[in-house]
Amino acid sequence: MTSTLDYVEQLPESVHRYSIIWIHGLGADGHDFAGITPALDLHEAGVHFIFPHAPLQPVTINGGMVMRAWYDILEMTLTRKVDEQGIYASSDAIHELIHMEINKGIPSENIVLAGFSQGGVIALHAGLRFPQKLGGIVALSTYLPTIPQLETEAAETNKTTPILMVHGTADPVVEIQAGKMARDGLVALGYPVQWLEFGMQHEVIYQEIEAIKKFIKQCFNQ
Repeated sequence: MTSTLDYVEQLPESVHRYSIIWIHGLGADGHDFAGITPALDLHEAGVHFIFPHAPLQPVTINGGMVMRAWYDILEMTLTRKVDEQGIYASSDAIHELIHMEINKGIPSENIVLAGFSQGGVIALHAGLRFPQKLGGIVALSTYLPTIPQLETEAAETNKTTPILMVHGTADPVVEIQAGKMARDGLVALGYPVQWLEFGMQHEVIYQEIEAIKKFIKQCFNQ
């Protein structure tokens, strides 16, 4: 299977054994997190990094401005009315990338999804609905408007997939309460969520990268 998404990739320095699909936030692109990989210290472990570009589309909360977005955001409330059809379409596109790696011979358990902000929504929605067991999900500075759908659509195979959620206590873009609502909803559904919060805004800081590195290495049993 090929991907309908364009993406940036970083090939492993040794035999390809693992894959990380990292999903950027609203208005960014696949290059946004490509520079983070040296700090994760995973290239020699045989990790293939994939950083997909979201499609270009108008975003309602930004006055209809066209930008890279995984789905349209219709209002900036705590629960955030969003374009659910767009979430499903983008999740399907991420599933294509997962299948692309599986077709290379990478076990699904050796694939981790990571996402920031809007990308975190897609990482959670796509990962928890994927029919094969994944290695883990990293959800940064994000929320999850599709908790009700997961109650009936979640894949049983990923009920025990480890989830790392990290949020900034001073986040002015996605309020920490929105992140906590997502965490609580996932915990109520029985998911093993590790929650961390730092005194930061809508960003990624060094201490967070260290926590992500530790989590991913645990997912890959390293």
